[in-house]
Amino acid sequence: MYKESIEKYLNTYHYPAINLKAVLFDMDGVLFDSMPYHATSWYKIMNAHGLPMSKEEAYLNEGRTGAGTINIVAQRTWGRDATAKEIKNIYKDKTVEFANNPPAPRMPGALEVLQQIKRDGFIIMIVTGSGQDTLLDRLEMNFPGIFHKELMITGFDVKIGKPNPEPYLMALKKSGLHPEEAVVIENAPLGVQAGHAAGIFTIAVNTGPMDNKVLYDAGADLLLPSMPYLSKEWGSIRKTIMEK
Repeated sequence: MYKESIEKYLNTYHYPAINLKAVLFDMDGVLFDSMPYHATSWYKIMNAHGLPMSKEEAYLNEGRTGAGTINIVAQRTWGRDATAKEIKNIYKDKTVEFANNPPAPRMPGALEVLQQIKRDGFIIMIVTGSGQDTLLDRLEMNFPGIFHKELMITGFDVKIGKPNPEPYLMALKKSGLHPEEAVVIENAPLGVQAGHAAGIFTIAVNTGPMDNKVLYDAGADLLLPSMPYLSKEWGSIRKTIMEK
């Protein structure tokens, strides 16, 4: 399975091989089991502001900037983009609602796979639409010694955001790498689209409630059922990549 997926990717982009040097991780839904909190927060606050939105739609918009998510529903409901003031107020309320939850637990399997990748000597980067001020402290508490501020792309850095390839292209530029020198780990269709559009081999890990087809249709090169499964299979995936 891994060999066929890698060969298909190489043929699509006309690369001779994946010269793996870095692994680029999304955060929510990959490293932290935080999407149930995000989905409920979006559902409550958007509906409170007169913008009908389901929890399922929140999952489908995972990875998009807050303004982008708000404007999709605003266009559908009001026939226009939200104003800057409306966006500020809605996103502030959503942030407060999300903060009322207990800290999101570490995703099972995430620490184990990160430790393996660190032992392998690869660069590890975060590429997230999150703009939390305490992001680095939270990562250090849950994944000590793994992440560094200079190897992070966050909501503070991007202008467009996923599904545009901008965040992953920024990560490549920041680390001085080419697309065929990295692998993306994502769980959301918009993130998968972004990794695919950046030309990076993209592994989708389906940690949410969506159908696998949604992630394949978004451009996933390889799809796995969970982070523990990725941890169990990382050695085989790495070996197959390095053999090509």
